[in-house]
Amino acid sequence: VRAGMPVMGTCAGAILLADHIEGTGEPPLGLVDMSVKRNSYGRQVDSFETDIALDFIPGGPGGPFHSVFIRAPSIRMVGEAVEVLARHEDQIVVVRSGSIMALTFHPEVTDDLRVHRYFLEFLG
Repeated sequence: VRAGMPVMGTCAGAILLADHIEGTGEPPLGLVDMSVKRNSYGRQVDSFETDIALDFIPGGPGGPFHSVFIRAPSIRMVGEAVEVLARHEDQIVVVRSGSIMALTFHPEVTDDLRVHRYFLEFLG
């Protein structure tokens, strides 16, 4: 990954990619200059689904993306080299740092492939 291999981290994967996890002494991988907070929206019962804008998708967003947040983390801050790609209300939900993409929701549990197609562009 440090050599440029593309990686996408969703939910817990985003936590692992961070260089700081708030409120814990757990060592993250430190691959993305960001601070995250685990279970930011609450417990399992507080999980939710909502639509967010995907303005980073080439050729236009193609409408909202139905996003599933399951005990989701929040991205609290990012460094200068990290691009914020999407937000939900005041929370950062998608970032990109070079060939690494981190999301706080689960795009893999929907039938919408736009996020995965965007990621595959890293491979092309």
